[in-house]
Amino acid sequence: MVSYEQIFENNRKWVASKQEADADFLQKLSKDQTPEYLYIGCSDSRVPANDIMGLEPGEVFVHRNVANLVCSIDINVMSVINYAVRYLGVKHIIVCGHYNCGGVKAAMLPRDMGILNPWLRNIRDVYRLHKEELNAIRDEGERYNRLVELNVQEQCVNVVKLASVQQEYNKKGYPTVHGWVFDLKTGLLKDLKLDFRKILADIQEIYRLID
Repeated sequence: MVSYEQIFENNRKWVASKQEADADFLQKLSKDQTPEYLYIGCSDSRVPANDIMGLEPGEVFVHRNVANLVCSIDINVMSVINYAVRYLGVKHIIVCGHYNCGGVKAAMLPRDMGILNPWLRNIRDVYRLHKEELNAIRDEGERYNRLVELNVQEQCVNVVKLASVQQEYNKKGYPTVHGWVFDLKTGLLKDLKLDFRKILADIQEIYRLID
């Protein structure tokens, strides 16, 4: 484990390596950010957004929480999405889960988890919506992995429900919403290939929020 003091030495080495590769790196970094991507991912320490996407500082706006949830009453994620869409003008919103997610597993345990209960209930709701498909999967590991994918899918739907996303897409043709899963065993990203336009068309009968 890296010591607390070592982190600052690592930081100095990082600055030196960046400036060696690009003498203007810090000057560019200090300018206003113009990322094209908003990444909503899990807080898991094994899934660093920039690194797995191969993107540099300034190229991706990031929000992370336990099990990559998009809850309408969570002012944190709502503020992040609103700022990214209305002020940064991101073109893509990515919800990225990962296999072997501790939050997803915890949600399926018949156990009182205190303050986590209302948060994890959002994942239990995903299970309820897809109960027949999930219960038909006999292997527990495969069932958890499929729940990870379905959770990403439902969080993408939650993003599409938002007025800011609908209105900006109606005006500009973006952002579009994508669902990904990161495989810890292979290090690869899986695109769930969700049909954003179909999802938008399907939900707007009830969630139409375009001016």
